[in-house]
Amino acid sequence: MPRVPDGKVCLNEQGELAVTKFAVEPVWYLPGVAERFGIDEATLRRSLFEHTGGSYPELITRGDIKVFLPPIGGLTVYCFGDPAKMSDESVRLSLRIHDECNGSDVFGSDICTCRPYLIFGIEEAVKEAQNGGSGVVIYFRKEGRALGEVTKATGVETRGTNSGVVVYNARKRGADRASDYFKRTENIAGVKDMRFQALMPDILHWLGIKKIDRMLSMSNMKHDAIVGQGIPIHERVELPEELIPADSRVEIDAKITAGYFTTGKRMTTEELQAVQGRIWEE
Repeated sequence: MPRVPDGKVCLNEQGELAVTKFAVEPVWYLPGVAERFGIDEATLRRSLFEHTGGSYPELITRGDIKVFLPPIGGLTVYCFGDPAKMSDESVRLSLRIHDECNGSDVFGSDICTCRPYLIFGIEEAVKEAQNGGSGVVIYFRKEGRALGEVTKATGVETRGTNSGVVVYNARKRGADRASDYFKRTENIAGVKDMRFQALMPDILHWLGIKKIDRMLSMSNMKHDAIVGQGIPIHERVELPEELIPADSRVEIDAKITAGYFTTGKRMTTEELQAVQGRIWEE
C-alpha cells in the first residue's frame, strides 16, 4: 500500500488511509427496469415471481407496488479524497469495480487474481486522490461470478467426468488447464457466469460519475456495460504482470482469451492447453 503520508489521504507511515465508505442495497423501480429491458412490466413481474420460486407473490397481486428489493447482494463504495470530486468532470477519476472473492480477498488464495487486483486498485485510487483527483473502489457482493460461494467452493458437479467432486477440487484434482477454466463452472452450474452487469453502472449514475479517466479492470463485460450507459472510459489499466501469482495464470489467461482487455499476447485455444496450475499434491 502507499506509504507516502500526506496528512489527508495517507495519514501516517503505517499506511493508514482516510476513506469515505457507504453501503448500498439494490432497489428496483419495476416500470423503469422493464423499460430498459424492452419488455412490459407484467412480463418482468411474472419472470421475477417464477424465478424466485414464488417467494414474492406481491409481484403478481400488488401491481400498485412499483419497487422491488431483489434477493441479491448489495455493494460498498470506498471513496478516497473529497467525495464531491467524484461528480466533477474537471477532476481525474480512477475506478475499480470489484466483484467479491472471499477466498482470495480475505484468505489470500492465489488461484485467482482477485486479491492482487483489489489491492492494486486501492493503491491506484489512493495515488489518484493524493494527486488531487478522485479514487473510487466499488465492492460488489457477486461471489463466485454471482453463483455464490456454495457453488464456487463446495458445489457438486452433476455433469461431465468429475461427478461428485467439488468445484475447486475438480480443478486441483484434475488437470487444471486454462483451456478448461470456464468449462468447470459450466459443468457445475450450467452457465459460465451469472454476474448481470447490465445494471451494474447504476451506482455510477447515483454517485454522479460522468466519465472514468482510468478504469482499473480488464473485464470486457464491465467495460461494455459502463460505456453502454453513456459513461466514457478514457484508459483501461490491466493488472501488472509482476502482480499475477503463478497459479492464477490459468484464470487470467483464460479470461484474456475470452475477451479481457490486454496490451499483451492473447493466447489461442491450443496455447491455453499448455497453461496449467498446481495440482492437488503440490
